Amino acid sequence: MNEALTDARSIRIKGRSFLAVVLSPELPFDEWIAKLDDLAMRSAGFFLERPVVLDITDLKIDKKQLKALLGELAGRNVRIMGLEGARPSFIEPGMPPAMKGGRPAADVDVPNRQTALVPADDEPLARSSETPIVQVADVRPVAPSTVMPSIVIREPVRSGQSVIFPEGDVTIVGSVASGAEIIAGGSVHVYGALRGRVMAGSLGNGSARIFCRKLEAELLSIDGIYTTADELSPDLQGQSVHLWLDGDEIKAQRLM
Repeated sequence: MNEALTDARSIRIKGRSFLAVVLSPELPFDEWIAKLDDLAMRSAGFFLERPVVLDITDLKIDKKQLKALLGELAGRNVRIMGLEGARPSFIEPGMPPAMKGGRPAADVDVPNRQTALVPADDEPLARSSETPIVQVADVRPVAPSTVMPSIVIREPVRSGQSVIFPEGDVTIVGSVASGAEIIAGGSVHVYGALRGRVMAGSLGNGSARIFCRKLEAELLSIDGIYTTADELSPDLQGQSVHLWLDGDEIKAQRLM
């Protein structure tokens, strides 16, 4: 027998979670593309280095129309990592792969000066987790000079709510309930009990950190590396904790 066939070697397979933007095109495509161009003009670099999934579920188009749409997007530097809702016969070599099973998250809103990140009535920037990540018509662009490096949520984040701020740090003055989630491009600070899910450094920031007053989290993630509170040392449960990424491992220590 060939020696190469008997030389068993292990392959390391790791689990990672990534935040992707979902685009849901609408017919007629020329009008939808015009909206996309308008977004690009008002928010340069919005799609830069962001993974994008194209959702064509229930869209009555043929393969030729799909390929033309992918070409239009490629010409605008919108890189499609996968197709959701595409018929198997539509997929051919050189096209993005079919994807399914994605978990919906909250809309990604890019604020402008007229829409503050924390509204005047102190309502938190939290949305139902039952909506798609983003649809072009729902995006509110902002010029690069107006992007804020951090936001402060002055109320607890309730179960079923999501706070998504890919531009920087998120601070919660209160607790994060079980079933709630915080997704930040930078670090996350929770000045209360953390019982939900937190994903820091969501767009590839390995230096992001997580701080909380009381650790009871369902899931913790930094730069796509994730763990649960149960997998951490038992003496950290219910304590004030600081978490950071060390290589491919999340480290944690108590805050004195």
